[in-house]
Amino acid sequence: MHPVGNERTTNVPGQPAMTFSAAPQTFTPFLSSDPVAGLESSGASRTTTPFLSSGPLSGPRPSGVSQTTTQPLPFRPTTGPETLGYRMPLPPQTRFNSPSSTPLPSYPAQDTSSYQQLSTHPFLSTAQPVHPLHGSSMGVNPVVTPTGSFRPQAQIPSVPMGPPPQIGNSLPPRTSMPPPMLESSFLPPTLVSQPPLPGYPNALPGVNVPQPPVESQFLASRPISQPPLQTYSTPYAPQFNAHQGGLVPPPPPVGFNSREQMQYSNTGPPLGGAIQNLVEDFESLSVGSSPGMLDQGIDPKSLPRPLEGDKEPVSILETYPLNCHPRYLRLTTHAIPSSQSLLSRWHLPLGAVVHPLAEAPDGEEVPVVNFGSAGVVRCRRCRNYVNPYVTFTDAGRKWRCNLCSLLNDVPGEYFCALDASGRRCDADQRPELSKGSVEFVASTEYMVRPPMPPIYFFLIDVSVTSVQNGLLETIAETIKSCLDEIPGFPRTQIGFITFDSTLHFYSLKSSSTQPQMTVVSDLEDIFLPMPDDLLVNLSDSRSAVDALLDSLPCMFQDNVNVESALGPALKAAFMIMSQLGGKLLIFQSTLPSLGVGRLRLRGDDLRTYGTDKEHSLRIPDDPFYKLMASEFSKHQIGVDIYAFSDKYSDIASLGSLAKYTGGQIYYYPSFQANIHGHKLKYELARDLTRETAWEAVMRIRSGKGVRFTSYLGHLMLRSTDLVALPVVDCDKAFAMQISLEETLLTTQTVYFQVAVLYTSSSGERRIRVHTAAAKVVPDLGEMYRQADTGATVSLMSRIAIENTLSSKLEDARQLLQLKVVKCLREYRNLYVVQHRLGARLIFPESLKYLPLYILSLCKTLALRGGYADASLDERCATGYSMMILPIGRMLKFLYPTLVRIDEILLKAPDKSELLNDLKPLPLTIESLDAAGLYLYDDGFNLILWFGRMLSPDIVKSILGFDFSTSPDLSKAALLEQDNAVSRKLTRILTKLREKNPSTYQLCHLVRQGEQPREPALFLSNLTEEQIYGTLSYRDWILQIFRQTQQNS
Repeated sequence: MHPVGNERTTNVPGQPAMTFSAAPQTFTPFLSSDPVAGLESSGASRTTTPFLSSGPLSGPRPSGVSQTTTQPLPFRPTTGPETLGYRMPLPPQTRFNSPSSTPLPSYPAQDTSSYQQLSTHPFLSTAQPVHPLHGSSMGVNPVVTPTGSFRPQAQIPSVPMGPPPQIGNSLPPRTSMPPPMLESSFLPPTLVSQPPLPGYPNALPGVNVPQPPVESQFLASRPISQPPLQTYSTPYAPQFNAHQGGLVPPPPPVGFNSREQMQYSNTGPPLGGAIQNLVEDFESLSVGSSPGMLDQGIDPKSLPRPLEGDKEPVSILETYPLNCHPRYLRLTTHAIPSSQSLLSRWHLPLGAVVHPLAEAPDGEEVPVVNFGSAGVVRCRRCRNYVNPYVTFTDAGRKWRCNLCSLLNDVPGEYFCALDASGRRCDADQRPELSKGSVEFVASTEYMVRPPMPPIYFFLIDVSVTSVQNGLLETIAETIKSCLDEIPGFPRTQIGFITFDSTLHFYSLKSSSTQPQMTVVSDLEDIFLPMPDDLLVNLSDSRSAVDALLDSLPCMFQDNVNVESALGPALKAAFMIMSQLGGKLLIFQSTLPSLGVGRLRLRGDDLRTYGTDKEHSLRIPDDPFYKLMASEFSKHQIGVDIYAFSDKYSDIASLGSLAKYTGGQIYYYPSFQANIHGHKLKYELARDLTRETAWEAVMRIRSGKGVRFTSYLGHLMLRSTDLVALPVVDCDKAFAMQISLEETLLTTQTVYFQVAVLYTSSSGERRIRVHTAAAKVVPDLGEMYRQADTGATVSLMSRIAIENTLSSKLEDARQLLQLKVVKCLREYRNLYVVQHRLGARLIFPESLKYLPLYILSLCKTLALRGGYADASLDERCATGYSMMILPIGRMLKFLYPTLVRIDEILLKAPDKSELLNDLKPLPLTIESLDAAGLYLYDDGFNLILWFGRMLSPDIVKSILGFDFSTSPDLSKAALLEQDNAVSRKLTRILTKLREKNPSTYQLCHLVRQGEQPREPALFLSNLTEEQIYGTLSYRDWILQIFRQTQQNS
């Protein structure tokens, strides 16, 4: 037997060879056109090429390389930006700034008195009007919330015009964004006035500029003794006089550099080798000032934006080709810290996002392996499944586990000789030894009972609301149309209960062609009137099921009952399904009002918001639902909730049924069948027909010294590491946090393995296994280089939503901001001294989109604002939806796509690939042209925005009418017309929906200037703008820059 840890590394398959080639001896100088504060004088200029990148530089620059830059003045240390002889004063010592300090688990309340004069509150108030320097006061029109929208749906605040008035003794109003985390006297971000959109006034539509009061609620933006800001004209912003509105233009743009061409000497190679003088690849954002101005400025065009969406980090497969595809498992950084002290300096969450049943990448399939009667080969100690990273020794008779290093015997049926390199001769022919993802056919030892059949049980609210809005008819039609496509034929079973103030049971005997209904009015002592005929085989009782679905709308068409006995109906459904399990689909259109589980109206008390009791509104009001969820999970029952109420229906309580059973929330506020019917039909049909894993359990194993500590998503944790998933499918992802068990990791590689044991719809027990490896590094810089923005944002989103269940929204947003600031400050401390980048915000290439995603996360319906910004049901429904989103859909939701399509519709050939011609635009007002037609896509909704100056011919081609005859687009249906323009638009919408089959994206029509729909549906989704009392993207970056400048 070989001792643990003494194996030769040449025998480890897939282990990357850590060989470093010589760095090229070339240098591409940076050019700059604007002064960089703190580095150059006003006379030193250079030309900057934004996003200019180069390879590593090692050693001195060779002779003969031409320089195109003028040498800056000698560097002198400063504490902040410096322009024209003015030096910013040293800020006071701050808290939470230490590079080695660990992030706090929760954010304490701060004393607002410390912000009264020396510090400013950089966010606009959502509760009070904005007071620019000049303007008139008018009201804001109310807003109608669209169905299925997960974007902010509240009032649009006025656009600020210039800096706020100065006053030193007012408290900062509560806002929807976190206040500054540092007790310092840094300047606030400049409120940038936006250039007017053609056809728009100098403010968002429907929002007006009020007169400033005598006493302003804004804090002083700088000490009272400082002179006021001067107005300077710039080459890209018009000059406005006071009588024109008093706009103060933003400072001139400065350069954005892709990678700095400077060396550092104290950062080691990725695995701690002896190679020195490597160049760090990072992004930097110049922060400069106009002459005579005290506030920094950033060119908005230079800000990084993820216009191309999520890009899976497939490059990790070049280092570890035997890993599973990143679509199934992504780590927040693919460089695991070697020590606790290094992890404490990371500041971002360390974890993974798992999408175990994701659809395979194009051209690939998860191979199926059947070991037969021999059983699946596993480690005796840690129960790790055999995978490409195990090693074979003793002429192939033993294999060493890559997780726990135990030496296991190779079963006789599995034996194979080794080649000269110690590798099995049949490794390439065995998927489990050559593929990172594989599916094993489980033997009988993995079954505690015979595999269950697919079971679908429907719990349908038939109160007056469901009948009047067409819901009942739509549900019945959709279920009937899907009966032939439900997987599992001929084993599938089905059952129904309808309810209002009573329960209606349906006997579906195979010997009868017509169903028999029994009404139970006793809600206290539930019993089953026909226990053997309530859950039947679909193929045997098909005629009775069809007859029931045909007659349901007629049976209750005259129903005037407004009550809902959901709780008793849940208990009855549990009694029917508890023997086998299955999926329970609940259709609820009103607040449960009778029997056990009845709920009350809550959330309308304004005094609760902003207090320690605020979070209680977002957790179940009645413990009945969480207890029922626990029973459902124990008996392998998954719950999907379809909620349709136009009034408060307590999604926070109902959603717990889906949260703990692997289910999903579908929310349709103010449902109307003629408007939202297509969306419901598509999503219900997908829920019924997609491949589903039944009675599943999931476990994630990891190597020595590493363990998973928390699990986030719709699941139930049975033990410390066993996740129960009664139902799971390809649309659901999960996130986990990782911690280190040991002070110092001694291994060079950590392995992770995800295993999901489930029953397929065909009745076969399967084990899907994904295996991945990640290197262990002693270098913080390497952790940043290997960071994955998508996985990091997805994990942080889930953590923030969970935090809102135990703390205030403001605390959750503050914690997000604090993590970003600490992360970028730590990274800055690594390189700012060597590179002398005092007036730049530097950040790793891998995390350049992180600030924008976190800003967008704080503006989502789940986290932003307070009582006035979103209804309680919409906020909770958004949170539940975000908890299950895969990474790609999460990033799409946080930063949607905006494209202009009018030119494509007119000029593109009829059979061209239209999606390839679409060019994503920044989510700003400057991207809009009043003569254009724009399409917005956030993964849940599509919005078609018609500019005021758009050609009437295009409008008529698309809608079949012009705006003069039908100004109200809320009632207009987008149907394909008999012309080329309309057919092209239909093709674009169809292709977009096919790219995202998880949901049906309802298309909303919005015209420029239409009140109140345009602000609610479209303008509120421009996340880079200064909306809902939140910072713009530019001001957010400035605030982060100033906070990262603070010293420990």
